[in-house]
Amino acid sequence: MENTEKIEGLIERITYKNESNGYTVCLVRVGNTRVTAVGIMPFLSEGETASFEGKYVVHPTYGDQFSVTSFERKAPKTVGAILRYLSSGIIKGVGPATAERIVERFKEKSLDIISSHPEQIALIKGISTEKALAISAEYNKQYGVRDIMLLLSPYEVTPEFCVKVFRALGDDATVIIKNDPYVLCEEEIGLSFEKAEKIAFDFGIEADSETRLLAGIEHILRRNLGNGHTCLPKEKLVAVAVKLLESDYYRIENILDKAVAGMRLASKAVGGTTFFAIPDYIYAEEYIAAKLSSLYLSAEKLTAVSDLEIDYFENRIHTKFEEIQRDAIKRAVESGVFILTGGPGTGKTTTINAIIGLFEQRGLKISLAAPTGRAAKRMSELTSREAKTLHRLLQVEWDDSDRPTFAKNERDPLNSDVVIVDEASMVDVLLFESLLKALRPASRLIIVGDSRQLPSVSAGNVLGDIIESGKFPSVTLQKVFRQAKQSAIINTAHAIINERPIDFSNKNNDFFFIPKPSAFDVVETVRDLCFKRLPDTYSFDPVRDIQVICASKMYETGITNLNNVLQQALNPKTVDQPEIFNRGVAFRVKDKVMQIKNNYDIPLESDSGESSTGVFNGDVGFITEIDIKGGIVKVRFDDKTATYNVGNMNELELAYAITVHKSQGSEFPCVIIPTANIPEKLMYRNLIYTGVTRAKRMLVVVGSKEVFLKMAANDKKTLRYTLLKEFLYER
Repeated sequence: MENTEKIEGLIERITYKNESNGYTVCLVRVGNTRVTAVGIMPFLSEGETASFEGKYVVHPTYGDQFSVTSFERKAPKTVGAILRYLSSGIIKGVGPATAERIVERFKEKSLDIISSHPEQIALIKGISTEKALAISAEYNKQYGVRDIMLLLSPYEVTPEFCVKVFRALGDDATVIIKNDPYVLCEEEIGLSFEKAEKIAFDFGIEADSETRLLAGIEHILRRNLGNGHTCLPKEKLVAVAVKLLESDYYRIENILDKAVAGMRLASKAVGGTTFFAIPDYIYAEEYIAAKLSSLYLSAEKLTAVSDLEIDYFENRIHTKFEEIQRDAIKRAVESGVFILTGGPGTGKTTTINAIIGLFEQRGLKISLAAPTGRAAKRMSELTSREAKTLHRLLQVEWDDSDRPTFAKNERDPLNSDVVIVDEASMVDVLLFESLLKALRPASRLIIVGDSRQLPSVSAGNVLGDIIESGKFPSVTLQKVFRQAKQSAIINTAHAIINERPIDFSNKNNDFFFIPKPSAFDVVETVRDLCFKRLPDTYSFDPVRDIQVICASKMYETGITNLNNVLQQALNPKTVDQPEIFNRGVAFRVKDKVMQIKNNYDIPLESDSGESSTGVFNGDVGFITEIDIKGGIVKVRFDDKTATYNVGNMNELELAYAITVHKSQGSEFPCVIIPTANIPEKLMYRNLIYTGVTRAKRMLVVVGSKEVFLKMAANDKKTLRYTLLKEFLYER
C-alpha cells in the first residue's frame, strides 16, 4: 500500500475498544517511544506484541496518532508474556486465576495446547470439558480473523468486515472463500458483487461458472430490495443479468430454474408472468397474507358499537364526528383487521382516540406502536398513552451480523388484545411479518397511515398492497375540517395528492414560496431564513423550531452542504468551544444532531436520574457536553441525556438539514424545503407530499416553482414489484 509505514511494539494499554466492530485505541511501546495506534484491531490485548501498517496522522483533537490499516498479532513466547496475555481477559472464560493454572502446567506450550489439544486443559481442576472447548474456540477465533485479513487485505477489505466474515463463516472461512468468493456477497456478510468479482478473478473462478452466475442474479435481486422491490419479473431480471454477467438468455434461465429447485431463490407465477425473489421476502409476503386473513376471521366478536357510545365521545371531546368517521370507529372495533388512512386535517387523530376509548371500555389491552422513535413519540402525544417503536414493542435483540431478532414471536406472543400501528406506510415486509408473528390468533390489528406518503425505505409496499387488495375493512378520511381548511399547508398537501392547481400567491398565511434562480441563491436564502428572517419575524428558535428538509444528500442544496452552511451560521466555532471530529465532520456543543440507526445499548439518564438504554433511528437531539480527553459526547434527547463514545459517534450526523426520508413520522413548527438541484430520480409526488406534510405551523419553499410542480405531477415512483396483493387475492 502506498505511503504507509510499519511499526512493531508491545501493547501497553488499551484506551478504548468497541467490542462490536473491533475499533481500538491503544498505546504501543515502539523502542523507547510510545505511539497511540487507532483503527479496527479486534482481539488486541495488553501485553501482546503486534506489528502495524498504516500512517502517522495529526488528529485535530487528539494530536499525533498512527492510523492502522492492517495489523498482525505476534503470539507471546515466554512464560511471563503468555501469562500476561492470558490474564488480560482477551479470551472469554480465562481470568488471572485460570491463566495462572494453565501456564503453571503447560509453560511455553500453553497456547499450543489451548489451540490444538483443549482436552488437556480439561484435566486442570476447575475446568470442565465444555469450558476447555469454549476457551479453545475463542482463542482460535482470534487467529481465524487474522487469516481472513491476510487473505482479503489486497482487496481493500477492512478489518471490521473481516470480523463479520469470521462470525458468518467460522474457522473454515478462508477455505470457503477460496472455493467460492461469492459467498462474501450473502446478506449476513454483504460484500459488494464488484469486489467479489475481483477476488474471484484472482482465484481463477470461471466467468461462466454457476457459482458466479447465481451470485450475480442474487446481487441484482438484493440491489433491487433497496429500490423497494421484493421480487422482479423474469424478463426484467434475465435482461439485467445477461448484460451484467455477459452471459446468454438460456444460460441465465437454466440457472434460475436450478436456483428455485435448490431453494436459493423462490418464484411465483402471476397472470402469465413469473416473478423471482430472495426466499425470505416471498415467504414474508405469504405469511403476512395468511396471518392477516386468520386475524380477520378469528378475532373475538365484541359488542357492536352503538351510536350512543359515539355520541358520548363527541360530548367528552367537544367535537362532531362526520358520518365517515362514525363508520370508521364502528368498523375498527368490530373487525379483526382494519385500515384507517387519511391526509392532514381529516380528523384521523380524533377518530383513533375514539377507537382506543371504545376498546378500553370493553376491557381490552391495547398496544400502540410506530416504526420510528419520533413517530412513536408523536403518537404518544396525540393519544395521551404510551406508544413504542415496533422494535421496542417486539423486544428486539441484535445478532452478530447486526440483524434484528425479536423476543416476541409465535412462541412468546404479545400480551395485547389490540395492536394499533401508526405511520404504517413506513413499515417494510420483514418488520411487518415479525409484528404479525408476535400477535396472538385472536388479536385485533388496526393499521393507520397515509398511503400517499413515502413507502418504506426497505423492500415492500405493505400498506398500499393491503388497501388495494380490498380484503379488509378500510376507511379513507378525505374531508378537510373547517379549521384545517384555513391552513395553506394542508390545502397545498391535498392539492398535490388530488392533482389540483397549487396556490403560490399566499402572502400572510402559513405557506410561502420564494423563487430563486440558482442553487447558490437557494443556499444563501435558506441560511438567511434560518439565521435571521424567520426568527426575527415569527420568533421561531432557529435551531429547535426550524427544520430544513431536503430531497437528498447530494449537491449544493443537499443536506451535506446545507448542514455545513447552517452550522457555521447558527453554531460557529469559537476559541473556547470544544469540538470533536468524526468522518470529517466537526461536532460542537449546542449542535443539532440526529441518530441514524437504532441502538438499544446507548446509555440514557432522565432528568429524574432514572437510567435506561436505547436511541432510535431518526431521533433528534442537541449536544450538551464534549469531553475531549475521555472521548465522550453527551446528547440531549427530549428529557433524557445519552452518552456517546468515539466508537458510536458515527451513528450521529448533523441535523440542521435532514432528508425527507428521515423526516417521515415527525412534525416541525417550521419547515424549509429547497427545490433546486434535485436528482431526477427523486423528483416524484410522494416525496414532495411527505416533505410538505411535515410542517405544522409554517412551510417555506425556496427555489424553482417548476421543480416543485414537476415533483407534484410525477406519480410514477410509487410502482414497486411486490407479491403481497396477489397472495391476499388468493385467500
